Amino acid sequence: MKKTLVIFVALLWSVNVWSQTINDGIKMYNYERYQSAEKILAPLAAGNPMANYYLGLCQLADGKLSDAKASFGKFPEDVANMSGMARAAYAENNATQAMQILQTVVSKAKKKDWEPFKYAADAINYSDNASANIQQAIDWYKTALQKTDDADVHIALGDAYQKMQGGGGEAMNNYEHVSDKDPKNSLVFYRIGALWYAAHAYPDALTNYNKAKDADPSNPLPYRDLAYVYERVAKYEEALSNDKKYLDLSDNSCEDKIHNAEILYLAKHYPEAIAAANEIIAKCPVSPAIYGILGFSQQKSNDTVNALKNAGRYIQTQAPKKITTDDYLNYAWILLMNKQTDSANFYFNRTLQSDSAKDKSDIYRQIAEGFKTNKDYPKSAMWYSRMISENPATGAADYAWATIMYYYAKDYPNAAKTAEQWEAKYPDPPSGTYWRGRVAAAVDNEAKEGSAIPFFDKWLGIVGPNHDKKNDLKTAYDYELLYYFNKENKEKIKEFEDKISAIDPNDDLLKQIQDFEKKTEEHDKAVKKAGQKAK
Repeated sequence: MKKTLVIFVALLWSVNVWSQTINDGIKMYNYERYQSAEKILAPLAAGNPMANYYLGLCQLADGKLSDAKASFGKFPEDVANMSGMARAAYAENNATQAMQILQTVVSKAKKKDWEPFKYAADAINYSDNASANIQQAIDWYKTALQKTDDADVHIALGDAYQKMQGGGGEAMNNYEHVSDKDPKNSLVFYRIGALWYAAHAYPDALTNYNKAKDADPSNPLPYRDLAYVYERVAKYEEALSNDKKYLDLSDNSCEDKIHNAEILYLAKHYPEAIAAANEIIAKCPVSPAIYGILGFSQQKSNDTVNALKNAGRYIQTQAPKKITTDDYLNYAWILLMNKQTDSANFYFNRTLQSDSAKDKSDIYRQIAEGFKTNKDYPKSAMWYSRMISENPATGAADYAWATIMYYYAKDYPNAAKTAEQWEAKYPDPPSGTYWRGRVAAAVDNEAKEGSAIPFFDKWLGIVGPNHDKKNDLKTAYDYELLYYFNKENKEKIKEFEDKISAIDPNDDLLKQIQDFEKKTEEHDKAVKKAGQKAK
């Protein structure tokens, strides 16, 4: 009798350990730790349909469709594994076959059975190609809930409602039903956090993600989504801290590593981002995104050659809909850094085409300033001018730089036109008037026509001789001095000589004219003296 009892207790203990091990595998699956779940479940799958079912789900999640089908096929009469075959059919885009299998699954339910309805609904709910049948999944979950109040059914029903237009309220009702009954259910608080996150209610999302962490510190999912939340609100150091914790708890998939490299880049940890990207390239399947992270990090580290190579690979291989406005802008900067100005200009235009904002002034300004820094004045002027044309209400500084860039590019007609617009729109301070004079003086560079005189006179009449920008005063005075010198207007010559001398007695033009006047005076004296001797 004693021996029989010992055997029974040992058997019971082994069954409990086995059950606990399966539950650990299921927990790993629910926490999206598919590799860890497979390691737990693979040794148990041959003798346990439930372990086999979750092993197949892990294989599906890892993209191993053939392995998953082989696993589900080992228990062809088990309703869970049958629903797994339906998931495989959905993965193969065969919705008709999937629904035929699921109808068979629910037909096997006896009077008090609820599990077949949940398995069938899960197959629809968690398959990418099954959205057309989501209402059927909801109906089956409701049928299951008529027979049980199982937390997993409520959570799954909430997930299904999230896929319905306006289903957020019903989703929250089901999640809160579970959280009210079980405050230690980490998954449900994670789901509530995700629901708030999707609604852009970030404080509520943070609150519930933290509850999920408190309920089970081993759950990596809230740390991952907290990283997403902080990333969304541009708190990149906080995002990085949570992502590090997520990586400590997760299976470190290639996708996880790529996201970590992305956060390192956004947090401006460029050397670490470069190292992480190179490690991913060496160990993971090729991903266009990682070349973008690598190339743009190299750009920020002034490694222009490698930045051009890797960012170019990203732009050429990434799906166009995944390339952001900032990606195009950064790639254009890289091209500009490598003196490929025409290609840079092409991608700056792509930047604007991809930007949905109504006011693109900031991008125009960045582009114009980039060409200005690169001393490509014609292109800088063109971009400033485009900004003004699209946004006439833009500030005086933009009109100023457009004028100045045209001036430096020696495109005087456009410089004159832009300066006139500037003066008309922003007459105070009168800088536009001054630059109208500068442009006119550049055209009349020998000061013979006097075309700049009206603008300089107007400007000088406003700012006065005590204007703080002495070089601007001297520029106007120099032109006027040369003009009146050409006209031999001695009174005006003396006036502007005195004005220039008060600012810079060593001014080149002033000295040249004074030297000329001195030599002329000496010549006149010599001629006069010679004439007197001749008498």
